[in-house]
Amino acid sequence: MTSFDLDEKTRLALGHQLVEIINKFYASLPDRPVQLPIQQRSFAPLTNPLPETAENPATVLEEVSAALIANGFHVPSASYFGLMNPAPTYIAVLAEALVAALNPQLATQNRSQLAAKIEDETVRWIAELVGWKTPFGGTFTSGGNEANFSALALALTEHFPGIVEDGVSSIGAQPVVYASSESHHSLDKSAGLLGIGRKALRRIPVTDQVQMDLTKLAKAIAEDKAAGRRPFCVVATAGTTNSGAIDDMVAIADICCKHNLWLHVDGAYGAAAIFSRKHHRLLRGIELADSITIDPHKWLAMPFAAGVVLTSHPELLESAFGTHTPYMPKATNSTRVDNFKVSTQWSRRMNSLKLWLTLRVHGRQAYEEHIDRQLTLARWFVERTIAGNHFELAVPQVLPIINLRAKLPGTPSEEQIASVNAAIVEEVTHSGDRWISVTNVNGRSVIRIMVISYLTGEQHLEDLAVAMERAATNVLPNI
Repeated sequence: MTSFDLDEKTRLALGHQLVEIINKFYASLPDRPVQLPIQQRSFAPLTNPLPETAENPATVLEEVSAALIANGFHVPSASYFGLMNPAPTYIAVLAEALVAALNPQLATQNRSQLAAKIEDETVRWIAELVGWKTPFGGTFTSGGNEANFSALALALTEHFPGIVEDGVSSIGAQPVVYASSESHHSLDKSAGLLGIGRKALRRIPVTDQVQMDLTKLAKAIAEDKAAGRRPFCVVATAGTTNSGAIDDMVAIADICCKHNLWLHVDGAYGAAAIFSRKHHRLLRGIELADSITIDPHKWLAMPFAAGVVLTSHPELLESAFGTHTPYMPKATNSTRVDNFKVSTQWSRRMNSLKLWLTLRVHGRQAYEEHIDRQLTLARWFVERTIAGNHFELAVPQVLPIINLRAKLPGTPSEEQIASVNAAIVEEVTHSGDRWISVTNVNGRSVIRIMVISYLTGEQHLEDLAVAMERAATNVLPNI
């Protein structure tokens, strides 16, 4: 008879085997290529038949681990300078294994007394770093998309209390939310899924500093009010995906106060700077927000998935998400609201333990050093790169995201610059040793480099700078 219950000896051997594999992988990360050379990459689907009988678990574990490591795209590599995907802390990896084994269900307090309290404590630690006093509330999410969705749901509930039961038709006019043209596209998804429509999201142009243009924001609000629409929320971004720009949260808060609008700060990436006392000033005004998104699986070096939504109006969590059911067990001596009543999720994974354990093991000061080091490395790379003849800084570097543009002779068109930028990135990344990307910031093509791994050092960036200069030298004569 086949059984999922492996014997103790086998379990122990498999655990040791996996830890050895992970340990060797972590040891390789400072020098590991991000991916295979371009000629060896394959995107063909797997065609294995469905297994019908058991195989040796040690053999299967070894085979799949070797294949994933040999053929994978390794965002934990020190030479990954890409999107907001970090090298996870090792203690967080162990926390994920522990959560998977214990499999706590955070939907109710009754079934997760300690797990729920650990999540509450982690939320409290983060909210206190924001600068909030009581009251505040929040919950872990699957990531920034769910967190932004939740925040907009809170804003709608605050402004239109009947919407939860009666729907958007009860508003009687088109609700409107505002965000910069550089804000994350999860906001478009959220507006559509909340039923207000993606066209309800007003994309406000940005300044040369890639911040939301406040004059144009004020004008858009006035125009919508005059047209009979119902503005209800402004989303300020603390660390845009493309460039790391941070909106002027103090000034936006003033506008929100004047028009009685909810202020949401999408700080999925940049709000992590609250963990640094030295750099907390980058987020001036974040404490004025009604809600905040922060993703520990970005700058806080957590494995996927971990997002958080915080609010200074905790009573709205249950108003927006609460529901009643007879089958969920209730804790008779608890005043705490069950998680399924304050979240879009029902069954709840314990996404908080990895951050809680990392803070217990390393402390906030480790994040202080981590954030300061990456900002220092980013500034060094900017100075190193623009001192040459091939690149210029496209927009100010605020967080450890760098936007460069190739320098072309004469008066090149935007199309020519975009073509050269793409060619340089292709040449830098074709070997698989390192990874950078191209994107558009305020309508202009840029080469995007991000210091995201805590393993990245000055030598990794020096090697990248040399590779970019070599690529530019090879590409430019063909222009």
